[in-house]
Amino acid sequence: MEFFTEYSLFLLKSITFVASSLFLVIGIVSIGRRSIKTPLNIESLNEQYDEQTKQLQHALNLSKTDKKKIKEHHKSQNKIKKSRENHPRRFVLNFNGDIGATQVNQLRDEISVILSSATSNDEVVVRLESPGGAVSGYGLAASQLQRLRDKNIPLTVCIDKVAASGGYLMACVANTIIAAPFAIIGSIGVVAQLPNFHRFLKKHNIDIELLTAGEYKRTLTVLGENTDKNRKKFQEDLEAIQASFRDHVLTHRTHINIDEVATGEHWLAKDAMQLGLVDQLKTSDDYLYDSIDSYETLVLTTPVKPSLSSKLFKPLTAYFYR
Repeated sequence: MEFFTEYSLFLLKSITFVASSLFLVIGIVSIGRRSIKTPLNIESLNEQYDEQTKQLQHALNLSKTDKKKIKEHHKSQNKIKKSRENHPRRFVLNFNGDIGATQVNQLRDEISVILSSATSNDEVVVRLESPGGAVSGYGLAASQLQRLRDKNIPLTVCIDKVAASGGYLMACVANTIIAAPFAIIGSIGVVAQLPNFHRFLKKHNIDIELLTAGEYKRTLTVLGENTDKNRKKFQEDLEAIQASFRDHVLTHRTHINIDEVATGEHWLAKDAMQLGLVDQLKTSDDYLYDSIDSYETLVLTTPVKPSLSSKLFKPLTAYFYR
């Protein structure tokens, strides 16, 4: 029994040392090597589509009659291409959300560029994928999308796989939400969890000193003693965030039964549509390509050169967040 106690203390010390060292290294590397932005990339989806179509046609074994038809088709496509100059523009953005909504900085820059030239005749399409994450990050991302709505620029969000929790917080800002039939939608709720080692430390006569100024500067802690009063306060904070989440969704989706959908549940898009969380069932590809001749469609991306710290610790963070 004594051996187990000593081994447990050794293991706890080792974990503490490794964790402290890891955070120290991350901090030093992050300060020394920040992510470096590269210029905004803008690609024409129309030209890409036309070029791919031509390549496919030339790759086929075609008869002279077919070649004549293709030649006529190319002439008609050139006419369409010229006519696009007078068509409204469709700006396409991609948002692949992680737990911290770290892509919000790129989203902000892309929206700022769009706002410099877009009008109410244009449209912004955001292809959104996110299982949710930090309240502050996704709240800011939703506010960035709200900038488009405030300027009366039509906003469409397309969800092919998942937009849950913070992902749906963003999506509901849109005028129209389009989702693939088996995409995951919803999870309008708030969750928080953390381990507590207080009883283990107390058993081995290890004291933790936690000094605060302000009654609720700390509520639940990892190492200190958690009281019923602190648990109650923590729960109240979660419920306050949930109330804001509900109000945000209801502001943009006024026709839904908020009590029915704000339960933390998630649904397949085909079921979410019946609840009013989604407007259309369609993939983003169908939505963009079905009307490609009616818009000058531009895809905006902001490449970011990953920092050294992200290269080193990406496998580790991927493990923790799964």
